[in-house]
Amino acid sequence: MSPNDRDDPQDGPEDGGDGDGLPDPGPGRIRIDKWLWHARFFKSRSLAAKLCNAGGVRMAGAPVTKAHHAVRPGDVLTFVQGGHVRVVRITAIGSRRGPPAEARTLYEDLAPPSADTALPRRP
Repeated sequence: MSPNDRDDPQDGPEDGGDGDGLPDPGPGRIRIDKWLWHARFFKSRSLAAKLCNAGGVRMAGAPVTKAHHAVRPGDVLTFVQGGHVRVVRITAIGSRRGPPAEARTLYEDLAPPSADTALPRRP
């Protein structure tokens, strides 16, 4: 058995993985924390992962409790960001964290931030 035949837990970009030690989610799919970071909803991937692991993201109404949950175009995500409830439909996966204009092409905003989506302030 050659080294290339084994299932390497430290998969890297050359193997189709993202170097996080977890298997690639498959063609046309991406980890939810990575997508939220690519789409520029969070400043870091670890912040996105923290929200996912805390159950702060819903996909099609069901809570997501793992940052490695795979998403694909067509999935609808709901989460709180900056005091607003965000509802977005994934339109593309993206291959990098690009500039804001590029990030906006990755999703359709179904509930843009407004006074209606704002959470009530605590006194």
